[in-house]
Amino acid sequence: MKKATYVLDTSVYLHDANSIYHFGRNNVVVPLKVLEEIDKHKKRQDSVGSNARKIIRILDSLRSNGSLNRGVRLRKGKGLIYTRTISDISALPPDLDPDVPDHIIIGTALQTEKGGNKVVMVSRDINMRVICNALGIESIDYSPERIVESRTELFTGCREILVDQQDIDSFYGEEALILQERLSKNICPNEFLMLISNSNKTSTALARFDGAARPLKKIKQYKNGIRSVWGISPKNKEQNYAFDLLLNPSIPIVTLVGKAGCGKTLLAVAAGLQQVLQETVYSKMIVSRPVQPLGRDLGYLPGTLEEKMTPWLAPIKDNLEFLMANDKENLKMMVDDGKIQMEALTYIRGRSISNAFIIVDEAQNLTYHELKTIITRVGEGTKIILTGDIEQIDNAYIDETSNGLTYAVEKFKNHNLAGHVTLVRGERSSVATLASKVL
Repeated sequence: MKKATYVLDTSVYLHDANSIYHFGRNNVVVPLKVLEEIDKHKKRQDSVGSNARKIIRILDSLRSNGSLNRGVRLRKGKGLIYTRTISDISALPPDLDPDVPDHIIIGTALQTEKGGNKVVMVSRDINMRVICNALGIESIDYSPERIVESRTELFTGCREILVDQQDIDSFYGEEALILQERLSKNICPNEFLMLISNSNKTSTALARFDGAARPLKKIKQYKNGIRSVWGISPKNKEQNYAFDLLLNPSIPIVTLVGKAGCGKTLLAVAAGLQQVLQETVYSKMIVSRPVQPLGRDLGYLPGTLEEKMTPWLAPIKDNLEFLMANDKENLKMMVDDGKIQMEALTYIRGRSISNAFIIVDEAQNLTYHELKTIITRVGEGTKIILTGDIEQIDNAYIDETSNGLTYAVEKFKNHNLAGHVTLVRGERSSVATLASKVL
C-alpha cells in the first residue's frame, strides 16, 4: 500500500502534542507557518499552551536525529516527519490570501501534492476542511480521543428490562433479586434499572445494580423513600437516581449529564450541603467550574482570587442562595468558616484534597488531560461530582465525543466506585423546558 503524506494543521498540535505519532508508517509534514502559529500559543497557561510547548520540545529532540528539512524518522516502524514551506506565494489559488495563515498551510499541502504524493490535510477546523475539499485536497478531522462515535451512544446510566411478574413480587418482598444470566449481561456496576413485568406493563420496580455483588447478579432494591434533601425533592425517576448516587459515600465518583434546567447542579449542591452541614459526612464542600479556557490567567479581573472567580461561579452561587433561602449572611459565614469553598481549577495541580465533597460544574469544557489532573487530586474520604451538558461546549479543541465529561462517563462505567445518570427532563420552569425543545 502506497504511503500517504499527512499535513497537520496548527489546531491538531494544540489539541494533542503527540499527534505526529498517530499516523503509522505514513509521513508527516509540518508547514513552517504552523510552527509560527504554535509559537504564538506557547506562553498560555492552559492545556493549549502546554501542548504548544510540548510539541516544540518534541520537534527539537527529533532535530538531534537529523535534518527536519530532509526528514527524520519518528520512531522505529514509523514514517518520516519533515518541514515544508511554500516556495512560490504567487502559485496560491486566486481566492487564497497569503496573509491568512490557514491559506498558507493549505498552499503548502497543495505544493506537497504536486510532488506526486497522496496528501491528506488533518485539521480540527471544520472550515479549513471544507476549503480543502473545495480545492480537491482530501481532509479529515483529528479525534484520537473520541471515546464514542456520537452523543447518542453515550452511557445513560439507566435502562429498562422485562422480567417475570414473580420477579417483581419477589423483589418488593426481599429487597434484592438475582437476575437470570441473560438479563444481567452487560449491566454496569451502579446502573439503574426499571424492571417491567412482561405480563403487565404497569407493574414496575426501580433498582440499582450492586456492582460489589456483580458475580451474584444481585440487584438491590432502589429506595423510593428519599423525600427531601436540603429542602429539594426529586421530581422524576432520574433525579431519584441522582440522589441515590450523590448520597452514597461508597460511590466517590458521580457524573451527571443533562440539558439546561434538568437540575443536575442543584441536586449536587443540595446533596453537598446535606452531607457537609447536617450529616457531617464530609468536612467541606468545594465547588468550581472551568474558567474557559481552563487555566486562563485570572489577573485581568480585579480583587482577590475569590472576587475574580465570582463571575465564573455565579450559577453555583445562585443555587447556593436558593437552597439557603437567600440567607446571604449565613452563606457568607459558611464560606468564611471554610465549610463552603469556591476554588479555581487553575491552581489545583499538586494538591491532595481529603474528606471533601467536590462539585465540578460545566465539566464538558474540560479536556481528557485536564479531567485526569482534577480527579487525581482526590484524597481519602473525598467524593467528586462532575456535572455538565455535552451539547454546550465552549472549548474550541474538544467536542461532544472527546470532552473530559464524556470520557469520564465511558471510562468509569465499569467500575464499582463510579455511578452515572443522564437527566432527561427539564424541571427549572415551563419556559426553560420549552426553550430547550424549540430553540
